This record gives sequence, C-alpha cells and structure tokens, in this order.
Amino acid sequence: MHARAASSWGRASLRAVAACAALLAGPLAIGQGSAAQEPPPTAQAAAPTTGQNPFLAAALATGLAAIGAGIAVGIAGAAAIGAIAEKPELLGRSLIFVGLAEGIVIYGLIVSFIILGTG
Repeated sequence: MHARAASSWGRASLRAVAACAALLAGPLAIGQGSAAQEPPPTAQAAAPTTGQNPFLAAALATGLAAIGAGIAVGIAGAAAIGAIAEKPELLGRSLIFVGLAEGIVIYGLIVSFIILGTG
C-alpha cells in the first residue's frame, strides 16, 4: 500500500511539472507567430545575439529549481520523519539530507543572477 501511494505521488508530481512546463512554453510558441509582423532583416539584426529574453531564462532557472527542490524536500523530509520516528539519534543526519535538497534552489538562484548579469 505504501509503495503504491509513493508511486502515485511521483506520477502526480510529474504531471504537475509537465503542466508547468506546458504553461511556460505556451507563450513562447505564441510569441513566435507569423513572420509577416517582423521588420525586414538588416545587417545588425543578422549578427548573433547572446540571448533574446534573459528575464525569462532567469525565471525558468529559478522556478524549475524551486519545483525540483520542493519535490526533493518532500521526499527526503518524509523519509527523514520516518527514520527519526524509528531511531531518534538519526535527527542530525536526516537534517543534512533535507538541507542538501534545499540547496538546489540556491543553485538555480545563482544561475539566474549569472544570466541577468551577462544579459
């Protein structure tokens, strides 16, 4: 029963991540609509650019890292509570694993600062 509940939770979290990705990708696909609205290309427009929308890239980096960290903390936190319930002396070790999972979002935030700093 417990393994079945964990696998259904994993499927539900994958569905949530896929729905968020679809919501984020929708405006990108719509924004690249018809080419008739674009001005004619010039010599400057033909030059390669480093990024079209650094704010969107920074938001994706932070948002997806936060979603991943939330899933990781949920799984690690549930396992930590179970371990602490059986052996209270495992409190320190389990907090380290939960803290490592929370560090994922900090990496995403650092990446977004780097993206905004170079854009």
